[in-house]
Amino acid sequence: MNPKDIFVEEMKKRTKKFGVDVILFCDSFRQSKATSVITYQLIKSATSTGANYRAACRGRSRAEFFSKISIVVEEADESLFWLEVINDSKLSENKTELKRLTNECTEILKIVTKSKDTTYKNINH
Repeated sequence: MNPKDIFVEEMKKRTKKFGVDVILFCDSFRQSKATSVITYQLIKSATSTGANYRAACRGRSRAEFFSKISIVVEEADESLFWLEVINDSKLSENKTELKRLTNECTEILKIVTKSKDTTYKNINH
């Protein structure tokens, strides 16, 4: 495999692991009226990040890839939002895992945003 293919496979694994780790993390939340809503939203966006990344990798054209990777950016950014809400509302006492997931989400977001921006430039130039 060439370096690009290796990178793509690693990102598929990384975004899937992020989704799974979020699911496991949500089990640590203290119970409140907001817990079920926030858990649902975070799990939905975190798992969608990985699912849509895989879909983007199967894009049949640059335009289709751009469309799908744009969704990945949105879902990763939404995941980051929910992680920030969890931090601010103190829904989880597991600060170490919250920080790790926030850092991982931020890194994924930076990577897919760069990919989106590069694809946009390639399509429009």
